[in-house]
This record gives sequence, C-alpha cells and structure tokens, in this order.
Amino acid sequence: MHPCLPFLLLCLAAALPLASPSANPDVALLLAKVKPALQGQRPNAQLATWNASTPLCLWRGLRWATPDGRPLRCDATSSASAAAERNNLSLASDPALLLVSIRLPAAALVGRLPPDLGAFSALDSVYLAANALSGPVPLELGNAPALSALDLAGNRLSGDLPTSIWNLCDRVTELRLHGNALTGAVPAPAGSNTTCDRLRVLDLGANRFSGGFPTFLTAFRGLQRLDLGGNRMEGPIPEALAGMATQQQLQALNVSYNFFSGQLPPAFAGSRFTADSFLGNDPSLCGPPLRQCVSASGLSSRGVAGMVIGLMAGAVVLASVSIGWAQGRWRRDGRIRRRDDAERDEMLESSADDGHDASSSEGRLVVFEGGEHLTLEEVLNATGQVVDKASYCTVYKAKLASGGGSIELRLLREGSCMDAASCAPVVRRIGRARHDNLVPLRAFYQGRRGEKLLVYDYFPRSRTLQELLHGGGEPAAGRPALTWARRHKIALGAARALAYLHAGQGEAHRNVRSSNVVVDDLFVARLAEYAVDRLLVPAAAEAVLAAAKADGYKAPELHSMKKCGARTDVYAFGILLLELLMGRKPSSSSAGGAARAMDLPSVVKVAVLEETALEEVLDAEVVKGLRVSPAEEGLVQALKLAMGCCAPVAAARPSMAEVVRQLEESRPKNLHPRSALYSPTESRSDAGTPTTT
Repeated sequence: MHPCLPFLLLCLAAALPLASPSANPDVALLLAKVKPALQGQRPNAQLATWNASTPLCLWRGLRWATPDGRPLRCDATSSASAAAERNNLSLASDPALLLVSIRLPAAALVGRLPPDLGAFSALDSVYLAANALSGPVPLELGNAPALSALDLAGNRLSGDLPTSIWNLCDRVTELRLHGNALTGAVPAPAGSNTTCDRLRVLDLGANRFSGGFPTFLTAFRGLQRLDLGGNRMEGPIPEALAGMATQQQLQALNVSYNFFSGQLPPAFAGSRFTADSFLGNDPSLCGPPLRQCVSASGLSSRGVAGMVIGLMAGAVVLASVSIGWAQGRWRRDGRIRRRDDAERDEMLESSADDGHDASSSEGRLVVFEGGEHLTLEEVLNATGQVVDKASYCTVYKAKLASGGGSIELRLLREGSCMDAASCAPVVRRIGRARHDNLVPLRAFYQGRRGEKLLVYDYFPRSRTLQELLHGGGEPAAGRPALTWARRHKIALGAARALAYLHAGQGEAHRNVRSSNVVVDDLFVARLAEYAVDRLLVPAAAEAVLAAAKADGYKAPELHSMKKCGARTDVYAFGILLLELLMGRKPSSSSAGGAARAMDLPSVVKVAVLEETALEEVLDAEVVKGLRVSPAEEGLVQALKLAMGCCAPVAAARPSMAEVVRQLEESRPKNLHPRSALYSPTESRSDAGTPTTT
C-alpha cells in the first residue's frame, strides 16, 4: 500500500460532510445552544428526544413549518415503512424547515433561559411555564423577529426585566411572567407612544417588581387582562387605568398585595372590578369598591352627610321643646354605646350557638366540643414550651397546671390576624368541624390587647408525616417502619378528612402538606391547620400560600389566581400521596442552599417514558414490605390515582369523595378483612384533650 494512502482516505472522509446537504440551522442551534441551556447540569427526559437518531417529528415540545407557513406533517412516523422512518430522520438536515413553537410546560427544566431563543427567524410561541428555570430574562429575547406568545410563568427567573421585551409589542398577544423573582421597576418601552395594540394578556404578578405603577401600560390599547398583584409597587393608582375599565377594554385586573396608596379614581365605582382587585395594599388605599375615603376634616363623605343631617335635625329640635332635644340626645348616645358594645361582643355572640364563653379582665375564652373542661385561668397559666414557629404564629406545648395533660397553643403573631369581628365567623366554622381525621379546635382566646390563641389537642411534633417519612424528629432507630399498609391507612385518613371538609363544611382545607398530617401510634392520620389562613390578613395568608408553593404542594392554576378551592386541595393531596409512595420530598436543597423543586409528577412521567421498573419508582421501604406484586397490593392503582389528582387542569382532577372510594378499593390485599389496622374503634379521636404529657 502506498504510504500516503491512509492519509488520503482520512482527508476524503473529512471532506464528505462538506459535500452532503447542509444541516438545518434551527436544528443546529437547538442542539448546540438551547438544549444545554434548558436542561442545566443534568439530563432531561423531555429534551433527550432532541438528537440526530430520533425522527424530527418525535422531538418533544417542538412544532415545525415550511417557509410558506405550512406545518410539517408528522403522520409519517406512524407508518411501519422503514422508508418513511428514514425520510423522517432526514428532515433534521432539511435547511428549509423552520422552528415555529416550543411547548415544554412542567417539563422539569432546571437550567437557564437561552438568549439564542431570539435568533429563530420563525419562532412564534414559547411556553416554558411551571419549570425551574433561573437567571435573567435575556435581552435578546425581545429581538425575536416572529415571537407572538411568551409564557415563562412559575419559574425562578430573577433580575430586572429588560426594556427590549417591549420590542415585541408590534406582534405579541400574551406575555406571562407570573410567579418568578423579577425585581426593579417595570421598564417603559424605549420608543414614545408605544401602544402594543396586539397585546391582550400581560401577567407580571407574584414577582418583586417595585417602584410606582407603570403608567405607560394605560396606553396599551388592546390590553384585556392585567395582573400586577403580589409585587412591591407603591404610590397612587392612575386615573387612566380606571378609564380603561370604564371603556370596557379591561376585562380582568389584579393590583392586590402591593403597597399602592391614596384614593382610587372615582371611575372604579361603576366598573366591573370588585374589592378583590385591590386588596392587601397600603391601609390608606380607599374609595369604591374599597372603603370610603376620609376627608381632610377626618370624616368620610357619609360622615359629612350625617353631620349635615344631624345639624338640621338639631335646628328643628332647638325650635321645639328643650326636653325633646334632650331626649333625642340621650337616644343618640345610647345607640353609639350599644354599637360599640356590639362590636366588642361580636365574636362572643357569633359563637354562642357552638361554644361557651368565659371572660374576665384578661380577655375571653370561647370553648368548643371536647374543650368544656378548659378554663381561662388554666389556659393563661399553663407553662409553655416553644415547639415550632411558622410565618403567622408561634406554637407552644403547654402543660395544664391542674394535671389535665398538655395542650397545643398557637399564638397568632401581632399584625398577622384580622380583627375580632372578622375572625369570629371563621373561628366558629373551625370550632364546629369534627371528624375522626381532623385535629379539632378546642378553644379560642381573644385578649384585651388583641392577642389571639388557638387551642388544640397536643400531638408530638416528631409524629408528623413529614418527620416519619424524611426524618428530622426522632432518631431513625426510633421511627416505626412505614409499610405500604400503614402508608395506605395514613393516605385514606387524610382523604376522608378532606372529603368531609369539601362535602360537610363546603370549603377547602387550603394547606394540605405532610407537615400538617399528624400520625399517632396506631397510624391514624389527622389533618391540622384547617382554614387557619382564613383568620389572617391578606399578606400573611399569601405567605402561607407561598410556603405551599416552595414545598411543592401548590396547584398550577394558583400561579395566576390566589383563591384556593376543593380542586387545589385535591392537587396537594396528589402530591402527598406521591410523597407516601415514593418516599421523596416534593422539594430539596441544592448544595448552594437555594431551594430546588423536585416535581414528583414529572419524575413519574419520566419513569413511564423511560419504562423504568415500578420498584425503582417506589420507596424502598414500601417495596421491601410487599408479600405479593405491587399491582396486587393496589400500588399501581394508587400511583395512577395520585397522578390523576395532580392533573394540570383542575377540572380533570377527581373529587375527594372519588379519591376515598378508590383508596378503599385499593387496600392492601394481604390484610385480613378484620385487621386491627382498619378497625373502626382505633381510628376515632378522643372526646376531649388528651392527657399525655
């Protein structure tokens, strides 16, 4: 062989790709820049399909089109023909194909938003909501030549919003950045008289934007839905915003939970918007649909009118007999005294049909079923020990001096709770709720200085489901084995409590998580903290909801709305059931200390796509305790039920009554029908506060 022949063959092989058709530039950009940025430091199952050995039509979350706008037909992949498969594989090198859409919501993306998204010539929509993308919004994104829809809600994007984002104004119809950590003032467009005629939805809520109201938004003539809630904006609400409302242009508005102040423009009085659009701002924010504003003289407009009427009535009285005037004055003063007394006693009166009251100079104690033996003196003189701290309260284990055992006291923090009149009906509902799987409210204390105490049965903090599953309480050697039968019983108990609340009480629990599931020695589960957030001022209630989001229990729809309901409870229960099945926390901490969400439903979806064995998805302790196959034990059905509860669309989730029915049907098969694990007597709560020390 000629000594130069190997070298020539090598050169020829290197030159062959140059002679082949050029690779598609959008494909090359996806593989070289976008995929590495989105998946971060670990492989992602959704993005794993973006590779040269997979037919282009099977690349997840992408849509393609020809230069004349015709969408790429992908039905060839369903053909058994090998030729069709090869043809589909060759599409990745077709330079004429253009990327037109990226849709990967809730795909467990943990990287950063790539600036290269602005380089695709035909990309018209990007939907990357409900992931864990971090870092800034790249300014290059505003230069995308065809982008008309951008949804980045529910990520961890931070930093200032680039001014270039308004470069999209001539074509963007929806811009959603809800639920990130963006800071600074919302920047105004660089050009003057920018009207963003095509923009219909702008959602910047639940970030950390500051500064005054971005008045330039009132010039956006096509805007129909505006959400600025849950930020740190301050100052007055502009008159022009009310003008958008009265002209019926603006159909949905949320500026709640900021620091806006002053008087709302009068035009809001006749608009479609209620007080919910403005709640949680500076106390000075007033005007319809909120409370009446106070005039410079210190009187509301209603008070001024009352004064005028009073003066006229006084003139008439002075013209009549003096005794008539005196009698009228006495009656008026009596009404004022009775009104003040009624306000002070409103909580007691509203609870009279459900509890009993003990009062003294120290305050009032309203007791409910099972707490009749508690006295005001006993509660106030109980020796307390701090066992936990929450955003809205401090939790104490309190020892009753009379030898009556221990109780749990939750001291609501000053400024976190509503006034007594607003608290009363909520306390009544909480105190009335009784179910074997609920931690019952035994009493409520209202102090003379406004302090408020919730009195519950005491359960050791180390016996919450969170501690049993993930440790942190008792030593590992002291924790009981959590077999599938025991976990199933815990899940069934929690489900029964929620079904009772949804059907019997007609409202949601609103804070379902493993740290709020108390488990006793017989593995009876009891839900704690039912409806407590209803006692809180909006800012404190929002903090509870934010904690649920950080811990992985928040339903996707709560990114754009704050109101919890029965279906949001179902989602949180689905996460709880996955936590029981998989033994994993819904969230964890990275080495740098920043929270990194572990999306349990996504983990299951990836396992299904990769055909992972069920035993590898379930907690090792669950698998180890099985006597028959997982399918026979009802584990497959339970896993399907959990995923159904975690459906992204709320309407697709089952009711809690249906959840209870399915859990009843999937009881572990190896238990005797009369097993003590499910005996009715051991699943019932005590009639009164426990006497454990």
